[in-house]
Amino acid sequence: MPIEYPTRDELGQILKKSKRIAVVGLSDNPEKTSYMVSEAMQKAGYEIIPVNPKATEILGVKSVPSLKDIEGHVDIVNVFRRSEHLFGVAKEFLEIDADVFWAQLGLENEEAYTLLKDNGHTVVMDRCIKVEHALTK
Repeated sequence: MPIEYPTRDELGQILKKSKRIAVVGLSDNPEKTSYMVSEAMQKAGYEIIPVNPKATEILGVKSVPSLKDIEGHVDIVNVFRRSEHLFGVAKEFLEIDADVFWAQLGLENEEAYTLLKDNGHTVVMDRCIKVEHALTK
């Protein structure tokens, strides 16, 4: 299956209609990219749900150990885990029926992509959500 991601216009539409972003691998270290990107998205008005089993609170929000521990619907699952972990995160993503699977800049996994597309989900990989948000305002 050829890998095809949403266009920039489609990314803009996704970001306009989305409100809740679960961030898998969100670090509690303010110097880490995941923290800076999530903080920017939080300041832009998105609800950020930290998914990190080693942290209790990040960005003033209670952290959850896994996607399955989130109450309510999730619009975007934004992933900051190495590419080899994306397939496992994709399987967990399918269990919560979120709308969009988004792997950050530099992260791609064809097996995860195929699993998600075969199940009818929107997949974005190797794109920074903060950059796309800034470009599509």
